[in-house]
Amino acid sequence: MLNKIVADRRQTVTLSKQQRPINALERDIRPRQFLFGKAIAEMGWLLIAECKLASPAKGRLCETYSVSELAKIYSNNGATALSVHTSPHFCGELEDIAKVREVSRLPILRKDFIIDEYQLYEACWAGADAVLLIAAILTDEQLVRFQKIAYSLGMDCLVEVHDAEELIRVQKTPAQLIGINNRNLKTFVTDIENTFSLLANCDTDRIFISESGIATKQDASRLKRAGIRGVLVGESLVKAVDIAGRTREMAYPDG
Repeated sequence: MLNKIVADRRQTVTLSKQQRPINALERDIRPRQFLFGKAIAEMGWLLIAECKLASPAKGRLCETYSVSELAKIYSNNGATALSVHTSPHFCGELEDIAKVREVSRLPILRKDFIIDEYQLYEACWAGADAVLLIAAILTDEQLVRFQKIAYSLGMDCLVEVHDAEELIRVQKTPAQLIGINNRNLKTFVTDIENTFSLLANCDTDRIFISESGIATKQDASRLKRAGIRGVLVGESLVKAVDIAGRTREMAYPDG
């Protein structure tokens, strides 16, 4: 599934380059101000709440709210930052960043399958404060180069790992914010024990968050006690009967 998604994104990036060349993006870009990293640095615990409508594995997840409406709920109930999917595999599009920006002042992470530096300039042009870099689909050289480009544009990077091998690779780069994804990329099964199993290998001078499979307030509290600085949560928020209440639980797990 991951290989198919990446192949599809390569095609769409090629098309985007033709429709909006990189020099046109650069001409209109207003560099960001590292607001994502600043917001995270100020928090002892953080919630990155995902404006997520669907997933490739489970299909449509939220029929009730739009991306903008989810952003409003999260912003009013304790989220530190917002994750906006811009991949069509998640029913997302680049324009969703601007829609979210209209209703929230929280920093925005562009969540996508970034495989070309063009997407970094595109993210900045669209108004993202940070980008997701997935170690599993990038070479060591790309991980370093993409971070440098993002930083030059005033954007932070959340660098995502899934296992010990990827963690070792990423900790050889300048990455300061690392996400441990609890989803197995071969089976797409999630298990938050993946985060706990990797903790012993995590550099203490970096910020780690846990992604995927955080379903309850108890999950968030357990991760917090273990030393994780925050969580990135999507499905358990958008599928909750009371999204506002679930957001508060994840934002204040010990409250």
